[in-house]
Amino acid sequence: MNLDLGSLRSVIAAAEHGSFRQAAAALNLKQSALSRRVRHLEDQVGVSLFERSSGGVRLTPAGASMAQAARRLFEEIDDMIKASQLADRGEAGVFKVGFGTAVSASKVRSVLADHIRSFPEVAMQVTERSPAQLITALGSGDVDIAIMVGEARQHSGPSMSLWSERIVAALSSRHPLSNSEVIDWSDLKDETFLLSQWDPGLDLRNLILRKLAAPGDTPRIETWDASNEKVLGMVEAGLHVSVHFESWTSLAYTGVRFREIRDASGPSHITFSACWEEQNRNPALARFLDTLRQTHHPTTLT
Repeated sequence: MNLDLGSLRSVIAAAEHGSFRQAAAALNLKQSALSRRVRHLEDQVGVSLFERSSGGVRLTPAGASMAQAARRLFEEIDDMIKASQLADRGEAGVFKVGFGTAVSASKVRSVLADHIRSFPEVAMQVTERSPAQLITALGSGDVDIAIMVGEARQHSGPSMSLWSERIVAALSSRHPLSNSEVIDWSDLKDETFLLSQWDPGLDLRNLILRKLAAPGDTPRIETWDASNEKVLGMVEAGLHVSVHFESWTSLAYTGVRFREIRDASGPSHITFSACWEEQNRNPALARFLDTLRQTHHPTTLT
């Protein structure tokens, strides 16, 4: 049975006005047209919806039930239309974000939280993976956007540079350099660095080599298959020094001191990047990219 939405609206209007004439005027219809709609609907369902009299019309019990159901139906239709409009604007729907383990302690947490508060109808799904896995996930559609450390060198599609963070040295509180507020890279040339093999170990390793490597003199770097938290635990024990992002200074290690590293060019930084696939037409992705462009353009944490 195909019920005409116009007939249902006519039933609701007649119930509210208690008159076919007034209901027709409210719907900008002729009274005869409205009456035919209601009569056709009654014929379809096989029940009388109104008690008719010279004083107007009144819903029968069957009519009251139908009018109540029709109101719920139109509310659902309104909600459906609103949801589709929100989804088209990227203000609703599903949005899948991927980021690396090193990013989890960075500014990305506040970025995602702000976006969720601004667009509560967007169902955000968050995945934490390695950079290589994130690039694969972008291609397969498992994530809409990937936020990672450094430039998105492995990604051939579009990308955006975001904020940058200062690099700090992590030292045991017993280390002589821990008493200095700022450390020069040259002060670390005889140290043994301990890094995690996990993200962002490679970027930090490359940074150390750029700053300290010289012909015939390569800095000592050990990389462990352990988390950055485990690395800081070993630094606390006084075995090595390490380097990290400034955001890691929020972690509580009572025996670790974080000190900014500088050279003649000033503090060292690493930039975070976002990358995505050009063919991804998810409106929620477009909305998030707008947010990044407007409020998280490249900047240095202070």
